[in-house]
Amino acid sequence: MRKLLLVLLIGIGAWQALDWWLLRPVEQADGVLAPQDPAQGDAAGESPIRLEDYRLTPRARYQLRARLLSRRPYHFGREAELSPLDFALGWGVMSDNRVLSGLDIRQSGRFFRLRWDEQAPADEAEMMTHAANTHLIPANDRVRRALARMRPGQVVALDGWLVDAEGGDGWRWNTSLTRADTGAGACELFLVRSAGVVLHGH
Repeated sequence: MRKLLLVLLIGIGAWQALDWWLLRPVEQADGVLAPQDPAQGDAAGESPIRLEDYRLTPRARYQLRARLLSRRPYHFGREAELSPLDFALGWGVMSDNRVLSGLDIRQSGRFFRLRWDEQAPADEAEMMTHAANTHLIPANDRVRRALARMRPGQVVALDGWLVDAEGGDGWRWNTSLTRADTGAGACELFLVRSAGVVLHGH
């Protein structure tokens, strides 16, 4: 029994080490790597989308090129069933090494937090409006695989819809529609229909 437990622990450790290696952060050159704000368009007239047991109501068309600052998978809870992965994404000043090197970026509890020493590396309001914690809903297995391979530091291109979600039992999860909010309810709930890497880094 002890031998079996030891083998199991070694296997788990090896799997975690491989996962870390495959998803380790990449390095990029200094400068603003994703200069454009996310593009958000009208969703008027779009029909609800059925995804497994959920009804997704498009609220806005959403496209972005942003630097992946941090990623966090979730395995438990109702939200994880629909959205198993969060990306913290940055554009403008929040895609530049010279700002990011002065920040500590953490994700937990489906939020992300920025911390810095005594002096912020850029204007605080500008940093907060140029980054977002985004709950990702893969539209299909191809998108799911693409998202699973993306590494912190890469510049990624994502396209889809911001949606409100509703379960058959009345459970609801709504998206934010602005990058200027903070706190509970400030994250984007993003049905991703296409996903790719535009700047891989090294």
